[in-house]
Amino acid sequence: MTQIKIFDTTLRDGEQSPGVNLNQLEKLELAKQLERFGVDVMEAGFPASSQGDFNAVKKIAETVKNVSVAGLARAVKSDIDACWEALKNAENPRLHVFIATSPIHMKYKLKKSPEEVIETAVEMVKYGKQFFDHVEWSAEDASRSDLDFLAKIIEKVIDAGATVINLPDTVGYTMPREYGAMFRYMKENVPNIDKVDLSCHCHDDLGMALANSFAAIENGATQVEGTINGIGERAGNASLEEFGVALAIRNDYYPYQTNLVLKEIKRTSDMVSKFTGMTVPGNKAVVGRNAFAHESGIHQDGVLKNAETYEIITPELVGVQSNNLVLGKHSGRHAFTDKIKQLGFTLTDDKIKEAFVAFKSLTDRKKEVTDDDLFAILTDIQTDTSNVKRYSLQEFKVQYGSSDKPSATVTLHTPDDDIIEKTATGQGSVEALYNTLDQIIKEETHLTDFQLNSIGKGRDALAEVHVSLTVEDVHVTGRGSAQDVLEAAVQAYLNGVNRAIYRTTTDKV
Repeated sequence: MTQIKIFDTTLRDGEQSPGVNLNQLEKLELAKQLERFGVDVMEAGFPASSQGDFNAVKKIAETVKNVSVAGLARAVKSDIDACWEALKNAENPRLHVFIATSPIHMKYKLKKSPEEVIETAVEMVKYGKQFFDHVEWSAEDASRSDLDFLAKIIEKVIDAGATVINLPDTVGYTMPREYGAMFRYMKENVPNIDKVDLSCHCHDDLGMALANSFAAIENGATQVEGTINGIGERAGNASLEEFGVALAIRNDYYPYQTNLVLKEIKRTSDMVSKFTGMTVPGNKAVVGRNAFAHESGIHQDGVLKNAETYEIITPELVGVQSNNLVLGKHSGRHAFTDKIKQLGFTLTDDKIKEAFVAFKSLTDRKKEVTDDDLFAILTDIQTDTSNVKRYSLQEFKVQYGSSDKPSATVTLHTPDDDIIEKTATGQGSVEALYNTLDQIIKEETHLTDFQLNSIGKGRDALAEVHVSLTVEDVHVTGRGSAQDVLEAAVQAYLNGVNRAIYRTTTDKV
């Protein structure tokens, strides 16, 4: 069985999804979960892009030990220097350096001739090789590049020291047969190609990311790049959980294997969804809530008689539990702490105490506490910004009737240690609350997106609200959960504002 390496870029390309904004704690928790998931390489970020990204990459590099941690760099010495400074304490650091090779990119973006692009690529690979044993070189927009030119530059960067050659379908343009043919061409026309791993990186603009990834490994690629839940720029990337499960289910067809721990899929998917605010569609392959649901009477009858009639993937394979009712009103702290570890979180003693208080408060109002409920509590705890001054909710009231204009009264404890109460109206209850908050919050805010979801089922299910907003021109996201929809909406808004304050105060978000 040929070993296929998995290069996860959830923390870099995935975080570039519109509206996604992860802080350092969230990135670190995701990194530890990706390590448990069994990825071979983890692209932790783009260190040169900001001080916050640099700090997050550095912390991840110093924490995870069983994964090669990579940083992205343009073909610029200062970018490579930033990668080394962030990654030098990693167990197995890796540089990922890229430059565009398609005619349209070279002419209009780089404004360089093909010869100049080759010279720059070779020079930067050699420079990076002074620091890193492993250097991955990417030909941006490879799928729209001239094949002869691509073969020429690949040969030279391999001679310069590259250990991985990545041929991305950067704009999701190519079709499987074309993409596979590009890899086959390089295998046949680059004399030193056997010295490196060939890697594929596919975007899903035309819905071909996963199919193109399989076309690549059928034609010589030994590394697949992608993200959890397929998140990423524009329409996203190849979905790694789908790739891993497809290889496992169709091992009769594909003689390949990975190091992925498939039972960690559900937990990894949930964590990415919660932290990014990107809800997994119900019909999403492998991890969607309908993946194992059978509504048709014929399907139900078949599944009851023999699950394999309509179910090619068992829920247990990807870590879905048929009954996840785990803790209740009488559960103690020891059981709660064990459950935190099972869910993949690492919390300090103070955070565990805080989470346990929130859990006990929830059990007073909710009879059955599920994994999803606990997940909501723990993800909220991880976004806490209590180490800097912040806004905190003291009380809110909403007056609403079918024939009356809603009004809201909110009392906040401000970063200046003042207690301020204001009242405002709106066309709806949420707008009234947000108008009131804007009267108290001194920073200039602008709401750009509001999403409401249910955690679990039933009348006592938790409401979860995700918001996107700008705070003094800083784009942030906020998340809040509560049994009351309006309370969740207020907490999400305040969470976003506090994250912006934390970011501008410490530059660590």
